[in-house]
Amino acid sequence: MSPPMERIQILEAIEKDIITCLQSAGQAFMELSKDKSNSKQAEGQTHQFIKTLGLVESKLSEQINYLTQVSTGQPHEGSGYESQKVLQMAWHRLQHVRSRVDELERIKNKHLHSRNLANLGRSQQSQQQQQQQQQQQMASNNISVQQPQTNSSAS
Repeated sequence: MSPPMERIQILEAIEKDIITCLQSAGQAFMELSKDKSNSKQAEGQTHQFIKTLGLVESKLSEQINYLTQVSTGQPHEGSGYESQKVLQMAWHRLQHVRSRVDELERIKNKHLHSRNLANLGRSQQSQQQQQQQQQQQMASNNISVQQPQTNSSAS
């Protein structure tokens, strides 16, 4: 039988022991509530209750110890919990890395966009400056062409 099925059967046996324990306690109370109670029968039911309660406690402690071992990541035969936990943590780390990469990509694109805008602005300014310089040169050339040339032979 597989280990998970054995664990379920053990838990079912513990459940039956708990029912027996409750029945013993109930019968002991029923006997004590009578007007003429039989103390030997009440004591017998009480001892049965205490014995069964001790058995339930030890079996539950075993189950809790098993679950503690499995949940702390210690290797355990037949348990897939540790590998599932490792896989789940790997997925969480992967998602975190993806979100960080996306965030860095967004920051990079924002930086490149602002840099391109700055470069575009600078190139437009340099084009405007070149155009202004050309216009100034043309204007200065026009001024020098329009000024009458003084005749040096007239003097």
